[in-house]
Amino acid sequence: MENPVRKTELQNGIRIVTNSMPHVRSVSMGVWVNVGARDEPLENNGMCHFIEHMVFKGTEKRDAFQIAAEMDAIGGNANAFTGMEDTCYHGKVLDTHLPRLTDILSDIFLNSVFQPEEFIRERAVILQEIGMQDDSPDDRVHLMTGQALFGEHPLGRSVLGSPDNLLSFEAHSLLECLKEWYQPSRIVITAAGHLDHDDFVSLTGPAFEQVSPGPELPQRVPPKNKPELRVEHRDLEQVHLCLAASGLGAVDPRRYAYSLMNIILGGNMSSRLFQEVREKRGLAYSVYSFAPSFSDTGAIGVYAGVDPSNLDLTLNLIYKELSRLKEEKVSEQELKGAKEYVLGSLIMSAESTDNQMLRAAQNEINFGRHKPISESAKNIEAVTREQILELANELLEPPMALAVLGPVKDPDSLKRYV
Repeated sequence: MENPVRKTELQNGIRIVTNSMPHVRSVSMGVWVNVGARDEPLENNGMCHFIEHMVFKGTEKRDAFQIAAEMDAIGGNANAFTGMEDTCYHGKVLDTHLPRLTDILSDIFLNSVFQPEEFIRERAVILQEIGMQDDSPDDRVHLMTGQALFGEHPLGRSVLGSPDNLLSFEAHSLLECLKEWYQPSRIVITAAGHLDHDDFVSLTGPAFEQVSPGPELPQRVPPKNKPELRVEHRDLEQVHLCLAASGLGAVDPRRYAYSLMNIILGGNMSSRLFQEVREKRGLAYSVYSFAPSFSDTGAIGVYAGVDPSNLDLTLNLIYKELSRLKEEKVSEQELKGAKEYVLGSLIMSAESTDNQMLRAAQNEINFGRHKPISESAKNIEAVTREQILELANELLEPPMALAVLGPVKDPDSLKRYV
């Protein structure tokens, strides 16, 4: 059977990757730039996210309302997001409307004008977004965790930037940074759904071949983590905590064991932390582990929101479960269940055009090639209990970063947990 995933590289270096899914009627498309908050100098922190907002605020032939109205008129949706290492502009439509979607996304990506009046309005919107993040305790404590783990490294900053930075930006400086950062070598266009690869290249290629290469961006520098304690007092009903350690990068060959270890620790409802903290003791409504990966590093950690009187008990229980992972191999039943959970999620995601569009981009950016689901499934199945034990002993060693947000009476007493 013909490989449904195909790739074309334009003369300027932009890559176009498609995944043909003939059994569906929709198409998801994304224009990805391998640039994010970690690539910003400190004084420009927040600029990638601001650029992402401004791209939707008008081009030479469409104003902001027309962009929204045209997408609504074809029953589609378009949006964008900024991460630590990537920015993505994406949309989803019926296959018959793919030409309109490619026209809109290429127009906003290539021809945005960054009008000063729109810049001022959108800055006010992002300032409200920062306020909303600060008002959300679980969002705030995760940001504090990044600071506690990565320190002054860009990975420890907020994608949104600071209010002071936003107030110092100007519309023309954002447009200049867009032209400097959005290099062809860092742009990947992906699409998944009911489409033909050659037709899609014909729709997108002529417009994106206009992007001219420029000076290469500085190489990313890995963080030198010095985990610490961060405590912020707030009058809340709960104490929100995150405990974190350095993790694995996205291309580390041990990432499959890493993922399974995270699932067993706190990645689903049958996980050790969920059962021990919530089900057996009723200490938290929300408790889970997380394991994000970046190009050269990662983090593995635990979040919980608990009554202030249960803070020490919860931290001790978390450390107990971390110690169990280091002292004894996980059971065959636990490993089998985690594998089935991950494999099920992986295979079901193959039915989503959005997920397949995203997967195509991640594979191209991280590995430079298509990685079949069967390859990932084989590597997941091959993970052993011994590998998870070895990984736990490497990653879950103190010192660890700890962030605590809420009515903490004695912050100094928490130093023993880092």
